Amino acid sequence: MSTYDYDLFVIGVGSGGVRAARMSAQYGARVATAEEKYMGGTCVNVGCIPKKLFVYASHYHDDFSEAKGYGWLSHQPDFDWTTLLANKDKEILRLNGIYEGLLEGAGVTHFDGRARILDAHTISVGDKQVTTDKILIATGGWPTKQSIPGAEHIITSNEAFYLETLPKRALILGGGYIAVEFAGIYAGLGVQTELAYRGPLFLRGFDDDVRHLVQSELEKKEIALSFESTLAAVEQMPSGALRGTFEDGRVIETDVILAATGRKPAVADLGLETVNVAQRENGAIIVDDQYQTSEPNIFALGDVTDRIQLTPVAIQEAMCFASTQFAGKPQVMDYSDIATAVFCQPNIATVGLTEAEARGQYPAIRVYRSQFRPLKHTLSGSEEQSLMKIIVDDATDRVVGIHMVGAEAGEIIQGLAVAMKAGVTKAIMDQTVGIHPTAAEEFVTMRTAL
Repeated sequence: MSTYDYDLFVIGVGSGGVRAARMSAQYGARVATAEEKYMGGTCVNVGCIPKKLFVYASHYHDDFSEAKGYGWLSHQPDFDWTTLLANKDKEILRLNGIYEGLLEGAGVTHFDGRARILDAHTISVGDKQVTTDKILIATGGWPTKQSIPGAEHIITSNEAFYLETLPKRALILGGGYIAVEFAGIYAGLGVQTELAYRGPLFLRGFDDDVRHLVQSELEKKEIALSFESTLAAVEQMPSGALRGTFEDGRVIETDVILAATGRKPAVADLGLETVNVAQRENGAIIVDDQYQTSEPNIFALGDVTDRIQLTPVAIQEAMCFASTQFAGKPQVMDYSDIATAVFCQPNIATVGLTEAEARGQYPAIRVYRSQFRPLKHTLSGSEEQSLMKIIVDDATDRVVGIHMVGAEAGEIIQGLAVAMKAGVTKAIMDQTVGIHPTAAEEFVTMRTAL
């Protein structure tokens, strides 16, 4: 019997931390958790869930407009920001309770407050100290913003979910998925929106066809896109508006500036200096394939390791950790072919290699691509385009990349990700009968390579 108070102490109760705690407890471990902010972590409170609720809200603008082509002739309704905020907060509160219930139901002891590591087996939370055999750090990440004059006037995605009033004008900084998603959210809610990115084209790392189509679709929605553009300073004017000055001298006046320029591991004030936990320059905790740090009894998973920053990845890592440490069934996570989605408008979803990556890995590839106006928009009047793309290793006929831009792309690609994980070939996709009329059937009817 262990002489420690707990077998496992989990710092952070986001998606990964809660899953690790709950599963470890179900395997018989005595588990405690600590959290100083909110149950469910970034995803539930200031990430995936409220963001997608905002995406749904913003898309009604297009839905109401497009309904006219189908005979719905009512006037465009008014939008009330405070109603959206109140209902969003209500849903998050419900999810907070579910996460709390999951821990209680598994017999996990939870501490409210900031946990600090005193040594490899001792944790303090407030004025309490407990001992533990193993420590798991699952504190996630935190948004960053530039160190420029007036940076205190810039908000991040954390604050964007709690603005008291909807701005009339917004400047979004960044070129990743968070920046692109918020640009679509604000524009859909009627905000005059500009997205500024320091590089030549946003969504670096995604397939080039996807990036270019999304660029054209955002421009159709009257989102101003400024590439090779870096903000140099911000000042607040007497009216309360913000004046942003770019490095090239351009000046913009806006009501809110949102920095979506990256996230860093949340490792500050954890007490890591008291133990032998190796970190990268940005603070990310270095782990092996069992999530073990250089301190043998301390582990870390999820965004705090800064590898693949996705909620489902943290959850799967937690399952592997709990099974290995407390069920006697070692598991190593397979990080290949992880599907992901960007909830811009239209949506992006992708799994596997981009065309450029595939050309670098295989001697010969085949590329199948289809771009079209969806059936819905033949009556809606919208000129929105969808893109579907399949990349195949020519030698084996194995599908190594699938990409989509279009409505419900994430829902469609999820099933195709299962097929790719199973090693689907293009011949098998060709033999699959499509569901008609759907956009998804295009994936099994593309026959001619580019």
